[in-house]
Amino acid sequence: MDPKVEELGKGKIPKLLLNYALPAIIATTASSSYNIIDRIFIGQGVGPMAISGLTLTMPIMNLAVAFGTLVGAGAAALVSIRMGQKRRADAIRILGNALTLNIILGITFSVFALIYLDDILRLFGASDQTLPYAREFMQIILAANVIPHIFYGLNNVMRASGYPAKAMISILLTIAINIILAPIFIFVLDLGIRGAAMATVIAQTIGMIWVLAHFYSRKPYIHFRFSGFKLRKRIVTDIFAIGMSPFAIHVAASVVSIITNLKLSEYGGDFAIGAYGIIGSIGMLVVMIILGLTQGMQPIVGYNYGAGQYSRVTDVLKLTILWATAISFLGFLGSMIFPGAIARAFTTDETMINTTVHGMRITMIVFFVVGFQVVVSSFFQYIGKAKIAIFLSLSRQVIFLIPLLLILPLIFGLDGVWMALPTSDFIATITTAVILFYYRNKLRKQGETAAAK
Repeated sequence: MDPKVEELGKGKIPKLLLNYALPAIIATTASSSYNIIDRIFIGQGVGPMAISGLTLTMPIMNLAVAFGTLVGAGAAALVSIRMGQKRRADAIRILGNALTLNIILGITFSVFALIYLDDILRLFGASDQTLPYAREFMQIILAANVIPHIFYGLNNVMRASGYPAKAMISILLTIAINIILAPIFIFVLDLGIRGAAMATVIAQTIGMIWVLAHFYSRKPYIHFRFSGFKLRKRIVTDIFAIGMSPFAIHVAASVVSIITNLKLSEYGGDFAIGAYGIIGSIGMLVVMIILGLTQGMQPIVGYNYGAGQYSRVTDVLKLTILWATAISFLGFLGSMIFPGAIARAFTTDETMINTTVHGMRITMIVFFVVGFQVVVSSFFQYIGKAKIAIFLSLSRQVIFLIPLLLILPLIFGLDGVWMALPTSDFIATITTAVILFYYRNKLRKQGETAAAK
């Protein structure tokens, strides 16, 4: 077996987590940073209503990502587990099925969304002022939707199969191209928000070519074989079962974005929607760092769980929670201390700045608990406990948040919309801690049994 793969079961946990997480953190942070920079370009170069229009596209973007993650995350977790079980042929078939599924789902989603685009955007809260911006952006993004499906889906598998640095490089490559092209298309060629979308598509195309080239090579331990492209019912079912948790997260995020946008439109108008886009960008930056950390945890947890080394599984979980909590606490501090400076980076409009500052201080008030909740939800996904992972993911973004979004604004108005987010985070974290405590004891017993044998 490849020494890189064997190291997952023998290497020191802190070093392994750092080696696998650092490239993923760099990649996810850079990706999120690009989204922030892109919004800054759009806000400063096109106007505040363009930020609001872009915010209205997030439910559609989340749905598109959901279908890509359904395949990518599920395949990545399965590949790690199969490698831990020394089942290379099965891992190769999973890779091939992942590519086929991404193509089918990407094209299907694009066709449906493009046909009903205006109706969908209106349903999601678009006004006469924001609809043109949202439409122009999404027409280009949706036309090329299959490209990010393949790119991000297979990039997850690349990281899980022992190439975290190469997976990081592919992400950084697309971001660098994107950052170079976006200001040229927006400011120099005066293409506005369409220019931002075009830059994104071109960059993702190059990233997709990079990832496909990796798996078409015979050098990697896991690579394409023609026989692997044929869909197999058992593989598809397993991919969907494990990938259902992150899929549910993104679908839930889409539903929450829709309800939030509608409530913001009702109580605060287009400026409140734009402020939510800015606040969401900052929150997502921190969450993406944490997700990069969990991506680094994934191959270590998956391999050792598959190999029956449960004490190592527990050790990496503890360390990841510690690091993630520190990261989310820094995000909390920044949001409390520098909200005005953050808002002014996106826009010069005083109404939107004031709305953003007020909303950020309420929304991020308990943000320091988010790291723990995200890590534990991901952990259950990585060990194949899909039902627990789905419940924990939905507890934060659906089970608690949606009722709060519907009730609190009736009492507190616009502040009620902002208050719903941190209240849900806090309740979901308590729920997650209780479930983890129960399952940790179960995992400890499995480890003691395995050691005795």
